[in-house]
Amino acid sequence: MVTDDPAVKAEVEAAFRTYETALVTNDVATLEALFRDDPRTVRYGIGENLYGMDAIRAFRRARSPVGLERMLAQTVITTYGRDFATAMTLFTRENAPGKVGRQSQTWVRFPEGWRVVAAHVSLIDAA
Repeated sequence: MVTDDPAVKAEVEAAFRTYETALVTNDVATLEALFRDDPRTVRYGIGENLYGMDAIRAFRRARSPVGLERMLAQTVITTYGRDFATAMTLFTRENAPGKVGRQSQTWVRFPEGWRVVAAHVSLIDAA
């Protein structure tokens, strides 16, 4: 298995950037499109555990668009073969001083493109 094939990694990095832009601009349609539409898709958030795309959709559609801007740090994207990748990043927000967020995503290539099948977001005290 090839790890971090440059072409595959570039594809996932582009999908990750698209996700990040959609997140901070509250582009719900794009956020929904980037998650796998499947009852097995899971997203653990700071205050919610979402099982299945229906729950993820409901969360995204109800979420306030205020205060979503953030700064990323130490992003690590790793690809395994041609169809599987992980994306890990830290983030900070001006509206959460003294805190650092952690985000992990599992990406899989499907016929329709790269999709998140599992995600986890947590917030801890900054060191």
